[in-house]
Amino acid sequence: MNLAAEAAAGSRGVTMLLFLVMVAATLYITVVASRRTRSAADFYAGGRGFSGLQNGMAIGSDYMSAASFLGIAGMIALFGYDGFLYSIGFLVAWLVALLLVAELLRNSGRFTMADVLSYRMRQRPVRTAAAFSTITVSIFYLLAQMVGAGALIALLLGIQPGETFLGMDAAQAKIVGIVVVGVLMIVYVSLGGMKGTTWVQIIKAGVLMSGAALLSVLVLAAYGFNFGA
Repeated sequence: MNLAAEAAAGSRGVTMLLFLVMVAATLYITVVASRRTRSAADFYAGGRGFSGLQNGMAIGSDYMSAASFLGIAGMIALFGYDGFLYSIGFLVAWLVALLLVAELLRNSGRFTMADVLSYRMRQRPVRTAAAFSTITVSIFYLLAQMVGAGALIALLLGIQPGETFLGMDAAQAKIVGIVVVGVLMIVYVSLGGMKGTTWVQIIKAGVLMSGAALLSVLVLAAYGFNFGA
């Protein structure tokens, strides 16, 4: 039991260290980006200074979320080919939305759909409807994301029933994780704008893809690199 407790404590220490290192690195990038944000174009469009590869990495990172790694993987496991079609359906829809919207926004010099529509229509009703729909959709989307983040932090800390970590049980650690992650997201977006957010997403893509590649190699190594096994 003592060995198990020591192993759990060591694992928690490594988890907390890696988490704090990632938070410190991304916050540093956000602060640097905020110092270079001087106009609305910088805040909303990253100064239009990112390359296609960088934008692609950031967009890909945006989709590599709990929904991708857990929800979509689960749908494929449960429903097979139908789950796979669902996994690529929303990606294709996103590309269609970009084709229909992105060029219009760029040509008009606006940054959001509400800006474009209010330019041609009455501003107050358009912006009210846009704000209401955006907040409504975001709340339902973020509820799942934040609960998933809190559950993941509690899982990484390895808090078992009847145990505590820093005076918190698993349920309390989940709530604290949700609050901490939520505050960090607000800081990233409000302070760094699109420049800071894009760089954080690029780093996230690199970390996730590297982790997935490492896991794949470790699984193959466990089976002697025998694909059949």
